[in-house]
Amino acid sequence: VVAEIEKKITEAFEVFDRESNKTVDVREIGCIVRSLGCFPSEAEVHELLAKVGVEEPGGFVHLEKFLPVMTEVLLDKSYQPIPEDVLLHAFEALDENKCGYITKEDLVKYLTEE
Repeated sequence: VVAEIEKKITEAFEVFDRESNKTVDVREIGCIVRSLGCFPSEAEVHELLAKVGVEEPGGFVHLEKFLPVMTEVLLDKSYQPIPEDVLLHAFEALDENKCGYITKEDLVKYLTEE
């Protein structure tokens, strides 16, 4: 199981390894983690980077340091997505007219004002 997880992580990492040197820009880590089906907040991404040992923004993350930390995340099932029923309930709360959609204007208002 661990070997399969490590292979999956390595493949996701390599997509963002532009120089093919087993490193990625630190700013790509959130995308890599999310591509693996985990949905951490930005604060959780920063915690993850601290575990990997990256401190400076604009730095690089090495696969050998990322792999064990990300393997643990996947084994522990950390950063799981919000369950669909919870998202649906939240959507229904915003869909006051019960029409099955939210206008762009309303969504912008909810996200920026409320």
